[in-house]
Amino acid sequence: MARAPRAPRAARVRRVSRVPRALRSPWLWIGVLSAVVVGMLAVGGVFVSHWANAVTARPPGVGTEFIAPTLSKAQRALDSDLTPEQQEAAEYLAAQPSTYWITPEQDPIGQAGATVGALAKQARSEGKALSVAVYGLPGRDCGNHSAGGLEPDDYKTWVAEIGAALDNARDVQKIVVLEPDSLALAPECGNLDERVTQLRGAVAALQSVDTWIYLDGGHSSWLAPERMAQLISAVDVADSVRGFATNVSNFQSLTDEFAYAHAVASHLDGMHAVIDTSRNGTASAGAEWCNPAGQTVGETAGEYGDDVVDTNLWIKPPGESDGPCNGGPAAGKWWPEGAVALTAAAR
Repeated sequence: MARAPRAPRAARVRRVSRVPRALRSPWLWIGVLSAVVVGMLAVGGVFVSHWANAVTARPPGVGTEFIAPTLSKAQRALDSDLTPEQQEAAEYLAAQPSTYWITPEQDPIGQAGATVGALAKQARSEGKALSVAVYGLPGRDCGNHSAGGLEPDDYKTWVAEIGAALDNARDVQKIVVLEPDSLALAPECGNLDERVTQLRGAVAALQSVDTWIYLDGGHSSWLAPERMAQLISAVDVADSVRGFATNVSNFQSLTDEFAYAHAVASHLDGMHAVIDTSRNGTASAGAEWCNPAGQTVGETAGEYGDDVVDTNLWIKPPGESDGPCNGGPAAGKWWPEGAVALTAAAR
């Protein structure tokens, strides 16, 4: 590549006028500089804080430690009437680093921010990262087992509250899995345009220092990588999110999901991924997604990653039902028998 031409040498140096004696004192300039710094801190304190945190912000990776939320349903189950085996399973799962799901049913408007604040407080005290899934879109799950969500205006209010709480925890590393199934399910539901608009608004509301957002990325037994990449691209927020999350609430193998994440990312310049390994220890469910029998917990969070996959996470908390199928209760409810089955080989 050709070098840029060198600037021509000046023909002669112009004489600089002499500085008045009153302005030569170093103490004068120290005072001026101090006043400028104080003024910047007073007027631009928020900017300085953001800049300082931006310097230290780091994406999740292999070795990142995540909290085991004290607000988890596994933890809450310990106070219920359980058999010894169910108690052992709940204790095991309550101790595992996992993602907390913020839903309007559990954490409505007026409470969601306080929940994020409590989780951030725990992460701060333990010196660990925080992982949350935001799950409250209007018409969520297209009326299937996880149906629900908020009205459009309420959804904007809700995510704004969550975003403000995330922004108040700038000293905590935060991972946000945004609306699982929202994109992969959109073609089937016929609401892609609506979803794209909603997700763009949510991303804008949730952005903060050291907050890493991952959109829905489906999984390896669902949509083709090219199609999944098209859906992610449609949201058009590549500069605002870290990437996408795969295998959320599913059971596909870690090997298949790594290959899938790489295939999807090859169509998305610079995007990264996280993989849900909470229930893929056996990975024999195939296309069955609703409480399939014979499955086990997978690799714990922060164990695997590469240049595309930031790391693996426990996104779907094991022990929470997929829905009223195969003996399980309603979606999201604690299922003691399911927890026992999933952890039989791990306890």
